[in-house]
Order: sequence, then C-alpha cells, then structure tokens
Amino acid sequence: MDDTSKHIKFFTGSLIEIQRLQLDLDDKEIPTLVKNNFESGLRSGFYGGSPSQVQLFIYQEDFDKAKPILESFKKEMGI
Repeated sequence: MDDTSKHIKFFTGSLIEIQRLQLDLDDKEIPTLVKNNFESGLRSGFYGGSPSQVQLFIYQEDFDKAKPILESFKKEMGI
C-alpha cells in the first residue's frame, strides 16, 4: 500500500458477520477497516446508524484477491 491507496466499501452486515469476514480476510493478509456508526453513536451519547449496517472496507487494490473470499463467505452464511 502506498499513500495513494484508497479504501472501498466491501461488505455491509451485522458486527458478527463483519468480524467473521475479517478473520477470513486476515488469513489472506488483506487489511480491513470497519465503520460502525451505531457503536460510535452509542459511545458519544447519540443514536447513529443501525446495528445491522456495519461497513467493512478494504484497499481497492486488494479487491480481486478478496472477492473469492467474500463469495465463499456469503455461500457459507446463506447470504
């Protein structure tokens, strides 16, 4: 990754789904970033987002390597 690397939204789901997918991506050394507006809102004392709308981001250049992992995850989870 370099300074011009860009994150893209890769998957949206519950925190449990996101954490499971992160484990699969970590096994292939694909870094991730999680955006959880619901948790952030609770911590700051405001409502913000939905617990089932947690977003997982990856670097754009990792997409081709991550796509088969996502497809396998979806199949296994019945999504």
